[in-house]
Amino acid sequence: MLDAPAVRLWCRDALDALGRAREEIDALNVYPVPDGDTGTNLYLTMESAVEALDDLEPGDVGRCVRALARGALLGARGNSGVILSQLLRGSAEVMATSVVSGADAVEILAAALERAAAAGYAAVAHPVEGTMLTVIRAAAESARAAATPTPDRPAPDLPGVLRAAASGAHVALAATQDMLEPLRRAGVVDAGGRGLTVLLDSLLPAVTGQRPMSPPPRAALPQPRAAAEQPLDVLGPAFEVMYLLESDDDATAALKVALEPIGDSLLVVGGDGLWNVHVHTDDVGAAIEAGVRAGRPYRIKVTHFADQAGRRADASTGLRAVVAFAPGEGLALLARRCGAITVLAGPGNRPATRDVLEAIQSAHAQEVVVLPNDADAVPVAEAAAEFARSGGLRVAVIPTRASVQVLAALAVHDPARRYEDDVVAMTAAARATRTGGVTTAVRESLTSAGVCRPGDVLGLVDGDVALIGTDVAEVAQQLLDRMLAGGGELVTLLVGAGADAGLASRLERHLRQTRPDVEVGVHESGQPHYPLLVGVE
Repeated sequence: MLDAPAVRLWCRDALDALGRAREEIDALNVYPVPDGDTGTNLYLTMESAVEALDDLEPGDVGRCVRALARGALLGARGNSGVILSQLLRGSAEVMATSVVSGADAVEILAAALERAAAAGYAAVAHPVEGTMLTVIRAAAESARAAATPTPDRPAPDLPGVLRAAASGAHVALAATQDMLEPLRRAGVVDAGGRGLTVLLDSLLPAVTGQRPMSPPPRAALPQPRAAAEQPLDVLGPAFEVMYLLESDDDATAALKVALEPIGDSLLVVGGDGLWNVHVHTDDVGAAIEAGVRAGRPYRIKVTHFADQAGRRADASTGLRAVVAFAPGEGLALLARRCGAITVLAGPGNRPATRDVLEAIQSAHAQEVVVLPNDADAVPVAEAAAEFARSGGLRVAVIPTRASVQVLAALAVHDPARRYEDDVVAMTAAARATRTGGVTTAVRESLTSAGVCRPGDVLGLVDGDVALIGTDVAEVAQQLLDRMLAGGGELVTLLVGAGADAGLASRLERHLRQTRPDVEVGVHESGQPHYPLLVGVE
């Protein structure tokens, strides 16, 4: 079915698939600028879309795809990410309308892909064939052909249309190498188009429920070739300028006219008063001033392609640091043992932006990863990161929302990796960690598990109350059983201040008896208010 649960499942599958293919796609990136970040940009854009969907209350498929499109628009990275956001927006326009009309799912899908392709072409000032635009158009044409009844196929089905769309995309992707000279010279297909095939391949199992037993094997990284007489240099404008813009339609139309003479790869996408602007130019000031005349630009990002290429070349020797938030000295010590600089912060104890900024600057590193440990701390981390970026640092904030996710990200941190690869690996590790905790209610409240009263022991899963009891050990044991019912290979137990001395050993014994296949790690972390925090990976 093409319904809201299928869309949510597709989003998570597609994000995982992009994560696996990200390095391959980055390696394919030679057009329009050979800066090796298309896979990373698509992944980060899709991650922003998924986060917007995760924040949405359950609803129909129209609400889901609108949230996806807005999340992608707000978090779009690079040329490919901006185009992806417009493809999602085009699809959302059809699917939201179709929910009202009750149109058939086969027709909805074919029409959504057609609208996505049209929106993609409309977003680009000068569309070029051999790019992801070619691939999405081929997918839409194949889907429409498969959705049209014929004497041999009087009743087309949804899986058949999905397979046709994915197949058409793959055929078009293979042809891109012969459509663009930079691709032919390098011996590769288009990177953005490859990303689209990953997204379309993920749609079939999400809709049909027919899932592979294991993920596809990792593809060998392509090695673009560059002949000595035709080097793959950055030949166009020197800067990429991106910003979000609050503006009306008329002013945005004038903005396009103003930007077109001063650059290329021009994209102005969005609607309903919010736009994402992208242009490659040599005149950064003029690009930003045009945005000021059109409305209110913010989240302005300027990338110098030559500096970016230099940073990639020097990545193996550059300094990198991690700043981790911790609710107490015990967890701070664990984080420092993993090489992190720590900031004391936790629920009810949000740090000041200046404290986080001081921690970032104290590292004396050009590349920094920040790991907050609860939802309230994420905006503070983002604000400090913006200040640090204005000073020339590369700073990424991974929205970790629990201490166990912070530790999971630190466990896979590898400063020898390329910066983008390290950020993606740490993000994936944090996202794969389900979180739980045991605490005591301080007031009467209505929860998902019923009414709790002061003194009741609460078991939380991903921040929501799942269990109410009277004994910490009993609730902790039930909490582990519930979290592991969905699978898991590694359990991390963080024992807090005031916990009974035998709590950890009792839980270890229970897991040995019920789940001998699970690896267990125990740490005396001493956090307040929570006698136990749990992570399941």
